[in-house]
Amino acid sequence: MKIMASRRTRILSVVFIAAFVASCGLPRSGPNKREIFAGSVLKKGDAFIVTVNSRVNQAASVVPSLGFSENFKNSGIIGSDTIRPGDRLGLTVYENVEEGLLARGGAAVLDEVQVDSAGFIFVPYAGRIKASGNTPNQVRDLITKKLDTQTPDPQVTVRRVAGDGATVSIVGTVNGQGVYPIERPTRTLSAMLAKAGGIAGEGNVAQITVIRGNKRGKIWFDDLHRYPELDIALRPGDKIVVEQDTRSYTALGATGSQTRIGFNSQNLSALEAIAQVGGLNTSLADPTGVFIMRNEPEEIANSVLGRTDLEGTQRFVYVLDLTEPNGMFEARDFAIRDEDTVYVTEAPFTQWSKTLNAITGTLGAANTVSSLASTN
Repeated sequence: MKIMASRRTRILSVVFIAAFVASCGLPRSGPNKREIFAGSVLKKGDAFIVTVNSRVNQAASVVPSLGFSENFKNSGIIGSDTIRPGDRLGLTVYENVEEGLLARGGAAVLDEVQVDSAGFIFVPYAGRIKASGNTPNQVRDLITKKLDTQTPDPQVTVRRVAGDGATVSIVGTVNGQGVYPIERPTRTLSAMLAKAGGIAGEGNVAQITVIRGNKRGKIWFDDLHRYPELDIALRPGDKIVVEQDTRSYTALGATGSQTRIGFNSQNLSALEAIAQVGGLNTSLADPTGVFIMRNEPEEIANSVLGRTDLEGTQRFVYVLDLTEPNGMFEARDFAIRDEDTVYVTEAPFTQWSKTLNAITGTLGAANTVSSLASTN
């Protein structure tokens, strides 16, 4: 009788455990494929679920483009010798007499003469001289004419010293933030960045913004050297901002790691995004259930679905099946965008495995308790 009672106890334990597992569910990394598809608009959900193919890739793989407008690119290099308000000039006056107006012993040096806000400089005995808009040679001629009536055969040299009249400011992830004068060697964007010590951090994902008045343009640092037309001429007052790429995506589900990760290149494919987090978890992942979730703007949403009636931002779930003949190629061509969510479902057998482990593990515990009870 004791043996029969023990068997009945075990059978009842198995039935109870199976019922409990079935009713309560098991831990998992997220929804399965069936549950995701249940959220489709075709089933009164709020997301469009789209299988990725070459047509969808062409419509959906749109990434924001960076570049300078024609106004930026067509701006010619400014004359480095043109004097502006705020510039500083170095003057040397040679007089052909022992006791001259300015010179004692042959030459008088006037260092760092500031060009005032109206564009003038003051030179003793020559008075106010219009410097702004002129070159150093033109200023030299003006000073010479003024002094020539007061001292015999004066010789004047004028040189432009770096000042704050023609400058740009550089901030962000560069090795030397600051205000820099536009000089002959630094009249273009790349040369000015080099003057500031170059990019600090990863240059391949750095972005450069040039602000000129109420206009702005943004490019990738890598493209600056790849496309010569982007190495624009600078203008006084330009603001150059260098920033590291802030784009990121979130990887969830049966991947090597579940995390938020930044882009490591200008363009990132779904296949690369999965690889960045360690690939698919080989013991859990379902390669037929790779999903890319994002909010699509109206224009792209209509293009992907071949419609014209959608208005506003739409929720999309793109489905990638890596087991299909072209599945890997479609994943390689699908472009990940900022704030995307990459989710990989667990394989169906995984839940069965978890269920069996839960039952056998619990039965083992039950048997242990039964054995202890029978010995008492």
